[in-house]
Amino acid sequence: LPREARDRGSRSRRDASPVNPRFRIGSEGVGRIVFDDPVRSHNVLTEEVMERLDAVLAQAEDAVAQGALRVLLVESGKPGSFIAGADVDAIAGVTDAREGTDAARAGQAVFSRLAGLPVPTVAAVRGVCLGGGVELALACDWRVAADDDTRMGLPEVQLGILPAWGGTTRLPRLVGLRAALGLVLSGKPVGTRKCRRIGLVDQVFPAEQFEDRSLTFAMGLADGDGSKKKRRRPRSPLDRFLDGVPLGRAVVLRIARRQVLRRTGGRYPAPLKVLEVLRKGGGRSLAAGLEMEARAAGELLVSPACGNLLFLFRLRERARKGPWADGGVAKPTRRLAVIGAGVMGGGIAQLAAFRDIPARMKDIRYEAVAGGLAHARALFDGAVRRRKLRRREAERKMALVSGGLDWAGLRQAGVVVEAVVERIDVKRAVLAETEAAMDPEGVLATNTSSLSVNQMAMALSRPGRFAGMHFFNPVHKMPLVEVVRGEATHPDTVETIAALAARLGKVPVVVGDGPGFLVNRVLGVCLNEAGHMLGEGMEARAVERAWTGFGMPMGPYRLIDEVGIDVAAHAGAALGEAFGERMRPAPALVALAEAGRLGRKGGRGFYLYRKGRQRGFDAGVYGDMGLGAPRERASASEVVERLVLAMVNEAGRALEEGIVASAGEVDLAMVMGTGFPPFLGGPLKYADDRGTRDVLAGLEALRERFGVRFRPCGAVAKLGASGQGFHQAFPAVG
Repeated sequence: LPREARDRGSRSRRDASPVNPRFRIGSEGVGRIVFDDPVRSHNVLTEEVMERLDAVLAQAEDAVAQGALRVLLVESGKPGSFIAGADVDAIAGVTDAREGTDAARAGQAVFSRLAGLPVPTVAAVRGVCLGGGVELALACDWRVAADDDTRMGLPEVQLGILPAWGGTTRLPRLVGLRAALGLVLSGKPVGTRKCRRIGLVDQVFPAEQFEDRSLTFAMGLADGDGSKKKRRRPRSPLDRFLDGVPLGRAVVLRIARRQVLRRTGGRYPAPLKVLEVLRKGGGRSLAAGLEMEARAAGELLVSPACGNLLFLFRLRERARKGPWADGGVAKPTRRLAVIGAGVMGGGIAQLAAFRDIPARMKDIRYEAVAGGLAHARALFDGAVRRRKLRRREAERKMALVSGGLDWAGLRQAGVVVEAVVERIDVKRAVLAETEAAMDPEGVLATNTSSLSVNQMAMALSRPGRFAGMHFFNPVHKMPLVEVVRGEATHPDTVETIAALAARLGKVPVVVGDGPGFLVNRVLGVCLNEAGHMLGEGMEARAVERAWTGFGMPMGPYRLIDEVGIDVAAHAGAALGEAFGERMRPAPALVALAEAGRLGRKGGRGFYLYRKGRQRGFDAGVYGDMGLGAPRERASASEVVERLVLAMVNEAGRALEEGIVASAGEVDLAMVMGTGFPPFLGGPLKYADDRGTRDVLAGLEALRERFGVRFRPCGAVAKLGASGQGFHQAFPAVG
């Protein structure tokens, strides 16, 4: 057979051996290292895999010495995935800085061995390529990629560390300092087009021909084909100055540091450590840069921020994989229907289409359907502007969204999501009508943010196939979905909805039915306490600064504006009715709602808005709340103490009542749903790190000053007396 046919045949016969990675030398001296984890769905660079790779590279060195190996191709045996990175569990297990430094040096040594091979090396990247996978590719001479959904990224800073197997040092030498900073500091993966544009990838091949083209490319290198010379990226004089001249590099790093501090407040040490390594390593040898990387990794691995970010990462991965309900089996969702074509409905339909799930919206007014379609179109247009999608791909996905006034197509939908107005009578009527029109085997979900799932289920004949699927607004940005389990909800229904949420790229957290479910209930006590502070005469902007200084993405009053003052007042009244005096709405916030301010959507709230953009604080808001001028500036420490402990206490009550199963799910939901500072791990992780004894003492002191609002719940009282943590008392199941 011709050599190409022989290689294609050998490629199609999967090696049944569990050895990973595999190494073989085919025709014409083409060596191939194939990663194919026999257990995981993605290839992961565990300690065992790295040891095996080191042994394989030793074999490759021997083969070169014998003249048997002329070129080496590194590839994956998994479709849609190259290498997803290093073993996060092993990273989380590091407790000593020296141990972390040694581990980084060990990984660097393996990749340096790859980089030192005296024959051309090619990384054939298709699909997911993250962290250590990118660093492995950087150690190769050439990188080729598929033109489909391949994405490459270095997400280490999102875990509180830095790329320490050569990524921080090798990447700027390859693509230039500014392009490298964009990848390393953001931690976000980028598509093939950008990889090619910045020089991270040398060649891009069509996905359907990728294996053959990659092999042919490698064979050309073995033959010394001059056409395989690297294309130099055009560089302007400014590029050469900023990336290659010491003064230019200093300017770039100084600007980057200012941007990092403005974005993070200095609370995340990893991006600052990246800049330090690049500043000190500029102009020095590769070996010196790698050593600085390793030492920096050791320092970061034992930092509190890294520990909390790794803690959240593992919670998030567990939440995305399930299982979510004991004994439940998820039914695949091939089509989605949305009842109600408003902004929320249009956002849900667009999200489904973005993930290649056909979605149909149904409403009772043509104008609403047109508005929902327009909203979906606007979201796709935004994705094109941000280069998340090509125009052709956006048009293809938009064609998956349809809408109308009739029930056409509803029986083909595996899941139907109701997203009509937040009124229990309206929802019950719509849900009953929808149930009669849909597939009896399908799942029906409500997108309610506050109404009782159990009460709505009473209007249905198949309550076991009904649950809540609470998306947060805006749908395309907010990562959390609360899967609300009613008393009659079947485990299969929970599994189906949670699996759909995960497929849509969201983080599902299963919660029980109750006022405010989990996130809005815990957040509600925080916002209400901020309202009481206004009534005490605290200056609103000082409260805002204290809360954002703690690490929250926005202050409580700005958040009320974003939610909508009318919506917040409705939710607050419902919580007050459900939980009594401790949740009684703050009089200042009640007065504000009665004054007719709506927040951002109405142009006036605590802040003024023009065309949706904030135009500054409106001091007239005090008069509308029936308050005089602020009498005192808020103490930042008091503001944080009251707001945080109110959240911790309410989260403890939710655990006691079984609204949520574990402390980890509380933390994950509050970080994903409210932006609680990730570097602190969530409100209950914060409480555990602070010490539950101290939390109890803090609540007792606040109860003496402010009464029933701060009465410690049973869980806090018990844990505070024993010193046990929330995560010990309420561990994750499974």
